[in-house]
Amino acid sequence: MEKYHCAVCGNPYDPASGDPDTGVEPGTPFEDVSEDWGCPVCGSPKEDFAPYTD
Repeated sequence: MEKYHCAVCGNPYDPASGDPDTGVEPGTPFEDVSEDWGCPVCGSPKEDFAPYTD
């Protein structure tokens, strides 16, 4: 599963970890995260996240 990061503050979203503090269970692919979810650090919307590139 692909990892993402917030383009505003750099906070990562790792599907293996999810975001349990906001109800996103570990193992949840980014595509399956609710559209109303936002960055838990800066509050940016999901649309401000981008895939990590090597």
